[in-house]
Amino acid sequence: MVTALDVAKVLVNYQNQEDSDLSNLKLQKLVWYCLGFCGALTGKKLFDDEIKAWEHGPVVPTLYHELKKFGRNPVELDVNPDLEEKFEKEQLEVIYEVAEVFGKYSAWKLRNMTHEEAPWLNHESTAGTIPFNEIVEYFKTRLN
Repeated sequence: MVTALDVAKVLVNYQNQEDSDLSNLKLQKLVWYCLGFCGALTGKKLFDDEIKAWEHGPVVPTLYHELKKFGRNPVELDVNPDLEEKFEKEQLEVIYEVAEVFGKYSAWKLRNMTHEEAPWLNHESTAGTIPFNEIVEYFKTRLN
């Protein structure tokens, strides 16, 4: 099964490592968009990790704790060359599209964008879990 960390590794591998700005915060938001758009397009979860509505937007706690050692610095992850074989073709296409479309924004711009989205707004007062069905329904409205 694919994990949120696997998605983060694909994103890190996709971006040029030498001038990476993929901090924990930025990766959290990109992983969020990957989950949302994959869910809206396929109806299936990209990964099973739980998503919480934390102060700075949607967060995958397991991923946060794995990456917090990097602080605000770019995340460096070892990527197995066979990692992409874990993913379906359509999933990788969505991840690459998210990297292209949303990867150009700063971590704080992405954070602010998520603060305007219903799934986070509906659960931020309790820092609660954001249900997958709410994520899918919201992201369906974002598809063209």
